[in-house]
Amino acid sequence: MVRFVVGPDGTVVPYVAGRLPGRGLWVTASREAVERAARGGFAKAAKAAVKVPAGLADTVAGLLARRLVDTLGLARRAGMVESGFDRVAEALDAGRVAVLVQARDASALGRGKLAAKARARGGVAELECLTLAELGLALGRENVVHAAVAPGSLAQRLLDDAVRLYGFRPRAAAGDGGLDTE
Repeated sequence: MVRFVVGPDGTVVPYVAGRLPGRGLWVTASREAVERAARGGFAKAAKAAVKVPAGLADTVAGLLARRLVDTLGLARRAGMVESGFDRVAEALDAGRVAVLVQARDASALGRGKLAAKARARGGVAELECLTLAELGLALGRENVVHAAVAPGSLAQRLLDDAVRLYGFRPRAAAGDGGLDTE
């Protein structure tokens, strides 16, 4: 779910962190649900006339992607992230990975090799919802394709936010990305 609030000027504003107190308007985390709410659902839930900005679903997708990038950056600074094919493969072999993050716009060959290793290991979630540029931004390097996140609360936060982002960014074709927690 994604929380929205109505600002003092009557404008609907997304609040993806969802922690502030007060009355919020909760919408299912999907592009279709936000677009449906923008066509009258927000006004009905708020029991008042509201202004819905154009491109609200795109704004929410951007905010959720930014939240994932920020969380991944925080995990990197906490020493919970390995990046690069070889280092990620070693971490997978050692069982130190809770979440395998791979760029959705990278080559399927390299992604497939590590994904197969993660599936063989079991218990490793796979995320492919960020682009090469977004992963590079999160990890402070260019051309980051693969990252492994160690178990912990930041890994769980990544998973929770990725589930919401997948409602706005379609998953890749079967076997070529998406969220896999098996």
